[in-house]
Amino acid sequence: MSYYGYGWRPYVSVAARRAKAEREMQKLRKKGHPVSPIVIDGRTIANTFWGKAWCDNLERYSDFANRVPRGRTYVRNGSVVDLQIAPGEVKALVSGSEIYKVAVKVAAVPNTRWASICTDCAGAIDSLVELLQGRFSKGVMERICQQKTGLFPAPAEIDFSCSCPDWASMCKHVAAVLYGIGARLDERPELLFKLRKVDEKDLIAKAGRGLPLSKKGPAEDKVLAANGLSELFGLEMATSEEELPSAVKTARKRHSANLARRRSSMPTKKKAAKSKAKSRARKR
Repeated sequence: MSYYGYGWRPYVSVAARRAKAEREMQKLRKKGHPVSPIVIDGRTIANTFWGKAWCDNLERYSDFANRVPRGRTYVRNGSVVDLQIAPGEVKALVSGSEIYKVAVKVAAVPNTRWASICTDCAGAIDSLVELLQGRFSKGVMERICQQKTGLFPAPAEIDFSCSCPDWASMCKHVAAVLYGIGARLDERPELLFKLRKVDEKDLIAKAGRGLPLSKKGPAEDKVLAANGLSELFGLEMATSEEELPSAVKTARKRHSANLARRRSSMPTKKKAAKSKAKSRARKR
């Protein structure tokens, strides 16, 4: 059996591929390219359920069954020397008998589907604080990982290419990159939103609408100062304005504005009280 119809290519050992990959990464670093290889520790490509779900889902894209296991082998032995996830696109370099360029293009999520995801996730959010910190609860991730209705692209929404001579749409190098995406999402699930061209802050906005808003702020004497919080909970609080999160800065500004309005209205109230007292005295 010939290799890609062009005769057998010389066998390249794993050690030789790794050495070639390392040389390529050094060249890229010298050019100022932020190299981001996929490093798999052991045989497990993904540990989280969403990372595993991505890897299971990618098998729907395969046109030749034998390319998928070879792709797993490639990603495990460190052949994906660089993988960059951008909005709607993944670009990668895979070390084989040569260094091959792989591109994966993903269509944006339809607006109706994203709106449905946001609505469903609003009821699955366990903690708004965790969402603000970029951490996603299991309920949110389970909804996002649903096939057909989640953020995983359907076969019609994904397209890939590789500079190798394989006629298969999904060659082993593409398969290695797709598994590499699963490994990357395992560590940084927020990149899935980036890939599908949606903003995860929409989830925060949708969840925030269901939260009760207080129109009246707490009394000034009931507001605990930062140093009081530090002593009470044993936390290291931010000491300068620059260190504070934007949400805290906004809350501080509102509180200061409310205090200023109260103080500015105090002289007017005192004058009104004195005027009433004088009018009563005259009547007497």
